[in-house]
Amino acid sequence: MKVIMGIQLEQRQEVVKDVQDLLSEYGCYIKTRLGVHEANENSCSEKGLILLEFINSSHDMAKELEIKLNKLRHVTVKTMEF
Repeated sequence: MKVIMGIQLEQRQEVVKDVQDLLSEYGCYIKTRLGVHEANENSCSEKGLILLEFINSSHDMAKELEIKLNKLRHVTVKTMEF
């Protein structure tokens, strides 16, 4: 089963360290990671989006990470499985 996870950060600067710590903890199960936020020469957006693709057969680890991320303020998690 393939798991794709989207993580939206509302107050990026406030939560980025906690999110990064969790992503590092589960890094061996993450195949692809893509982070996007709006930025220009004058500012950097407080909203961000991280997309994760998990390695096959890591559904349980993805669920575990989702539960931990959902406990953080200003973080919303959505997953797709196929």
